[in-house]
Amino acid sequence: MSSLAKYEVENCFDHLKLYSDGSVFRKDPIHYDTPFIGDSRVIYKDIVFNEEHNLSLRVYKPTTTKSSASSSKKLPILFHFHGGGFCFGSRTSPTNHNMCVYMAKMLEAVVIEPDHRLAPEHRLPAAIDDACDALRWLQSQARSSNNKDDTLLDGTDFDRVFVLGYSSGGNLAHHLAVRFRADSADLAPVRLRGYMLLSPFFGGTVQTKSEKERPSEGFWTVSKYDRFWRLAVPIGENQDNRLVNPFGPLSQSLAAVVLAPMLVVVGGSEIMRERVNDYATKLQKLGKRIEYVELKGETHGYFTTHPLSAAAKNVIQISKSFMYCNSN
Repeated sequence: MSSLAKYEVENCFDHLKLYSDGSVFRKDPIHYDTPFIGDSRVIYKDIVFNEEHNLSLRVYKPTTTKSSASSSKKLPILFHFHGGGFCFGSRTSPTNHNMCVYMAKMLEAVVIEPDHRLAPEHRLPAAIDDACDALRWLQSQARSSNNKDDTLLDGTDFDRVFVLGYSSGGNLAHHLAVRFRADSADLAPVRLRGYMLLSPFFGGTVQTKSEKERPSEGFWTVSKYDRFWRLAVPIGENQDNRLVNPFGPLSQSLAAVVLAPMLVVVGGSEIMRERVNDYATKLQKLGKRIEYVELKGETHGYFTTHPLSAAAKNVIQISKSFMYCNSN
C-alpha cells in the first residue's frame, strides 16, 4: 500500500515550511538586506550557554564607558530577547546585532543576546525554557570568582540586571517576570530590576477591536500573526494557551504574583496595539508597577528594523530612564 504524498501545511515567506508528515524545511542561512554596522566603541563575543541544545549568546560591552570592581562604576546588564514569532531570529542576524551594538553604547550597559530554539521544530515552552537557562548561565557567572566564561563580564553589576524583549521576545520577558518573581531569590546573587516589553507578542482566540479593524499594517497582517501561533503553540492547542494569552481563560491569576517594574511600549498604529494596551491596563489594575508608552503612528518593526530611527532612539531614551529609576 502506497502512502499519501506529504503536502505543505504552513508556509512562512518561503523561508519556513511545515509539511503534513511533520517534517520542516528551513532556509538556512537567510539572506538579509540589512548590513552589519561595525562600531569600535563596542566589543562582543559569542559564548555557549546551553551545550545540550547547542545554544549560544553574544555579550556586548561598551569600551568608552570604564567599569571597575567599585559598585559605583559597575555596568548594568541588559538581556535582549529578539523577535521573530518564535519561528525566526538569531543573535547573528544584522538587525539584532546592530540593535545590541547601539544599545550597549547608548545605555552604557553590557548587553547579552541569547539564542533560543525555534518553532515548529521546538514548540513552546522551549523558547521560554531556553531564556530561563540564559539567566541561570548569568547566575553561574555571578557565583564564580575565578572561572567566568569571559572577561567581558568583569566590572558588571549582577545586582542591576534588566530584561528587554521585542515582539516574541516581549512575550518571553513576561514569562521570565512571572517565573522569577520579584520576591524570589531563585537567581541570587543576580537581581532582576525590571523588564521592558516592546510590542510584546500575545494572542487570543477572541480578536481585539484593532485586530478586526486593522487587519494589516503594511507587511504585517493578522493572518501572518495567526500563522506564527499555529507553528509555535503546542500541538492541539490554540491562542488561549497560557503561554500565548496571559489573561486568557487558561492562564493563572497574576494577582498574587509580585512582579518587578515593567515598561510596556507599543506602536500606536500596530495591529497588536489594543491587545498590548489591555495587557498593561490589567496589570495596572492589579497594582503592578507598569509604565505604558504608546508611540503615535508607529507600526511593528519600529525598534529593530530601523535602530537609528527617531522612534528607536526615543525608546532607547525611555529605556535608559526606566533603568536609572529602577537601579536604586
